[in-house]
Amino acid sequence: MVTDNSTWGAPRIHGELLMLGFDVSERSISRWMKRAPQDPGLARHWQAFLRNHREVIAAMDFFTLPTVTFNLLYCFFIISHDRRQIVHFNVTQHPTTSWIVQPLREAFPYESAPKFLLFDHDQKYGQEVPAALRSLQITGVQTSI
Repeated sequence: MVTDNSTWGAPRIHGELLMLGFDVSERSISRWMKRAPQDPGLARHWQAFLRNHREVIAAMDFFTLPTVTFNLLYCFFIISHDRRQIVHFNVTQHPTTSWIVQPLREAFPYESAPKFLLFDHDQKYGQEVPAALRSLQITGVQTSI
């Protein structure tokens, strides 16, 4: 709705959604509008890139897992986009850049590396992870978030 009606503000979109039966606060809409792509063409280009290259794309990310003893575990995973298959998974309490580089090497032995590896701007990756990707001849693509 935001991309189709670029002149509408949060109050107008809120009213339209209420008429359609969606109960969403105006503040939530306002926050979402800040994150929405301003140029719908950019979103289409990104979707086209993912669709056209899905066989040679993988992605890596972290999620956190609280334990029963109130510790925090960092779960690292690499997923292949063509089949949505988990390529590698590992867990640690203290992720370091060298700890991240090792699973990258294990996940892509020999000539099995994808052409592109998507990852976010997490500070855990540092400078060593992009350098390791280059040594594996993988093009690292950082997302905007």
